[in-house]
Amino acid sequence: MSSEESRTENPGSPFRQEPTARDLAPQFVLPMVVRIEKAAPPARTDALETAARAVLHILADERSAGDGPWAQAMHDWQDGRIRKVVRRARGAEWRKASALDGITVTGETAEVRVFPPVPLDGWPKELAKLQVSGTELDDPEPPAAPGPADPVLWLSPELEMSAGKAMAQAGHGAQIAWLELPEAERKIWRENAFRLSVRTAGPERWRALTAGGRLPVVRDAGYTEIAPGSCTVVADHPALGGRRHG
Repeated sequence: MSSEESRTENPGSPFRQEPTARDLAPQFVLPMVVRIEKAAPPARTDALETAARAVLHILADERSAGDGPWAQAMHDWQDGRIRKVVRRARGAEWRKASALDGITVTGETAEVRVFPPVPLDGWPKELAKLQVSGTELDDPEPPAAPGPADPVLWLSPELEMSAGKAMAQAGHGAQIAWLELPEAERKIWRENAFRLSVRTAGPERWRALTAGGRLPVVRDAGYTEIAPGSCTVVADHPALGGRRHG
């Protein structure tokens, strides 16, 4: 699937494009594993949405805060460049991954487990051997239009991304929305079980979403699949000043 680091255009965000001290800090990665059984693979959009919610769940988990057991790893990860890697598993591989410390988030057809961050070269053996690439996912039907009040992570219509890369990018979009929300809005989102939609924007909507710098925009670092600086996701949360376009 894919590994990448992405950044937002907001200069106050840890996803900045220009080189900073974050580039010199020890680098960590947030591992995610999607369950893909041969006989029953998840729908692509559901996998993307489940991955995005998994990132939000670990960000909001009490174990990631204060003196929690994941707090230092989460801090170290966000102190460097924000990286996520999505791997795939099935059968016994999934059962072994599920036994590791983490959170499993379930969608309509998808299961994604997210784990506390690890050093780039310090993956648990149960995860290190899982495949990153080689699987594509499809939607059996076009996804419905998102609800008018739902946060939407809009994918670029100009880029071709594998399912794994798109899952990681959706996770980036969810994370930058979370980081920029006030605490009251985070609480509301958490109480709504991190309801969100992931959709590919049409060209006209995409131009409107990316104009004027009103919403967080994720740009890819260019490690895999697409060119550095490519705009991949716009995080359109009602509390961030954006709403449906076009």
